Amino acid sequence: MLIERGYDACEIDFSDGFWMDRDYAQRLGSLAKDAGMALSIHAPLAAFLGHVQQGGRKHQMAVGMLDHTAGLAAACGAAPVVIHPGFLLGRSRDDALTAVVAQLTELRQRLAAKGRAVDFGVEVMGRVQELGNLDDIVAICGHFDWVRPVIDFAHMHATSDGGFTSVGPFTAALTAADGVLQRGVPFHIHFSDISFANRNEKAHLPYGQGTLRADPLAQALAGFDRPATVISESPDEASNQAIRAVLKVGAPVAERRTR
Repeated sequence: MLIERGYDACEIDFSDGFWMDRDYAQRLGSLAKDAGMALSIHAPLAAFLGHVQQGGRKHQMAVGMLDHTAGLAAACGAAPVVIHPGFLLGRSRDDALTAVVAQLTELRQRLAAKGRAVDFGVEVMGRVQELGNLDDIVAICGHFDWVRPVIDFAHMHATSDGGFTSVGPFTAALTAADGVLQRGVPFHIHFSDISFANRNEKAHLPYGQGTLRADPLAQALAGFDRPATVISESPDEASNQAIRAVLKVGAPVAERRTR
């Protein structure tokens, strides 16, 4: 169905929990490879790092979920595994970022020992006063060659109070991400129209109901010698196709996040 609709990538959504076992993942990966379909995975929402209590119950639970997610990613050939950066939890921004980096480092050692050392991506968030703005994400990714920024333009449009209406802001965000990406690694982008209030995200909208448009993204991407994967997080297929139609001319095809 995805191929018939013109997609060439799919982000598997485990945000609400696991619905796929290893055998399923292996079969899916084989079919996706034959079809030229690039896969990525969004880990469960609770599987974030940077916990205040390293080794505490919530941290251990998150590591277990990320371990399982990485195993499924390895089985189906998906990259990156997308995670959220966590929360400030009363700490300074620097302290919170240090905790995220330390816990990612520890996680990598665990995954490598199991043959699950897949690439990760950390998503830019839509909460203006919390951890997870673009600078935070770039700072985290700058410590690793296996972690990439996941640029969510809907979230950044919300936290900038609707600031992504021209090519400039898109180019600036892509430039920041480009600086910490390895050669040949695609931009990984989430995109949809969005509603927001007080510089915080509210909900993803059908394309055209808000003020975020794909045209300046397409123009900005054309200025980079780097491939891109664009995951549409729109609530309806018509919006996915409208975004895809804008991006497919001289730029990557918009793809759909599904489960």
